[in-house]
Amino acid sequence: MSRLDGKIVIVTGSTQGVGASIASHCAEQGAAGLVICGRNEEKGQEVASSITQCPVEFVRADLEQVDDCRKVVARCDELHGRVDCLVNSAAMTTRGTLDETSVELWDSLFAINARAPFILTQETVRIMRREHICGSIVNILSITKYCGPDFICAYSATKGAMATFTKNCANHLLNDRIRVNGINLGWTDTPNEHVVQVKMGQPENWLDHAESVSPFGRLIKPIDVAKLTAYLLSDDAGVMTGALIDHAQR
Repeated sequence: MSRLDGKIVIVTGSTQGVGASIASHCAEQGAAGLVICGRNEEKGQEVASSITQCPVEFVRADLEQVDDCRKVVARCDELHGRVDCLVNSAAMTTRGTLDETSVELWDSLFAINARAPFILTQETVRIMRREHICGSIVNILSITKYCGPDFICAYSATKGAMATFTKNCANHLLNDRIRVNGINLGWTDTPNEHVVQVKMGQPENWLDHAESVSPFGRLIKPIDVAKLTAYLLSDDAGVMTGALIDHAQR
């Protein structure tokens, strides 16, 4: 028996990197159905086609839009009549110091990184309650919630907000037996991180140097996050709720 046998799972931000790896691993762990989403139709369909263990529905969605957030959960309900697990993985990491961050950028990051998970969680929990599902929600956060470098002012603030939201939801949903946990990611090797590093002036082989000075000889990989996420989603995690797990090297 696999960890997620029979479960219907929504994974946001799943067109590449961490989200795509989580979706794929959930299928490998026995999920009965997946709903994934993102803004890029081509990448989303590629991820959906690559997963063969269970039905996968890609929903094109811009999570900065309230209706698109609701559309993702509604589509899952339409297809499966239930949601057992939600992974809020989508996030924008646009850089900006205190001085450089515009009000528009601040609002955009909070819309995608904090408001969208709120809406997705709200809609998901309504279905879980309707169907009397003892569900599980995992929020992918960041170690930068504690502070973060000065050039990700707004991003760090969104993750701090999500940490509090995770704890609050976990407490609120105890009597519904719906568990809510978060993973505070450290430096992770993803396609988007490569783009960001090169834009910041780092050489194409920045990863070689970064991993050479890392205590474990490598950065966090998407599959590392996927395995931990699947554990938290599964019944193996028991009654664990309200946990914020630091998944980072020093």
